[in-house]
Amino acid sequence: MRTLKLTMAYDGTNYVGWQRQARGTSIQQLVEAAFAPLVGGDPPGVAGAGRTDAGVHASAQVASVNVDIDLAPAVVQRALNARLPFDIRVLTVEEAPLGFHARFHARGKAYRYRLLPASVPSPFTRPFVWHVPGVRDVAAMRRAAGWLVGTHDFASFQGRGASVLDTVRTIERMTLSEREGELVVEIEGDGFLRHMVRTIVGTLVDVGSGLRAPHTMGEVIEACDRRAAGPTAPARGLTLVSVRY
Repeated sequence: MRTLKLTMAYDGTNYVGWQRQARGTSIQQLVEAAFAPLVGGDPPGVAGAGRTDAGVHASAQVASVNVDIDLAPAVVQRALNARLPFDIRVLTVEEAPLGFHARFHARGKAYRYRLLPASVPSPFTRPFVWHVPGVRDVAAMRRAAGWLVGTHDFASFQGRGASVLDTVRTIERMTLSEREGELVVEIEGDGFLRHMVRTIVGTLVDVGSGLRAPHTMGEVIEACDRRAAGPTAPARGLTLVSVRY
């Protein structure tokens, strides 16, 4: 038995997310099915580092799988890519210590969210950005983001219906940069609640649109109430960019 570590990229537009769901097609489901011919039986369980939501993308999702096969990692990579749709790619396959788990051994993740303040969105970037023509005050958004860095109870930013009881997380780094007409939010931390990044972005957009002042971000944190934060940003602008171990 071996443990393999997969690094993957995918366009999440057409999928219900990484994790298997009762309805719809998931990334996990397709990767497991691609493994079935390699193991010569029932597909093995493939664990992802992050349960990306429906429509969320990844440029470096990490997954782990335990398999009893003699194929070299490069051969496994080619075989998987030959069976997966073109919007899901296995970038690398590596040997990992037996028992390595992509989710439980992760120590941090980084996400990127792309905003498009332009009046007219390009059809070529539309599937990967949130079009926000009302956002003008980037400086105010940066001041608001400063309140989020550090260790806080992020209950106000957790999606409704989540069952996680410990909502304390640490945001280690957060930046807002302007690139080729887009506003890019990058956020790195030790872990994220359901919809946390998207709700943070939605609240920052409220600030950039003049709907709330930057200092009110501190009040949102203290409230520990989802109703205190802004809207949940659309999934299409969000990409999981790295996982730290």
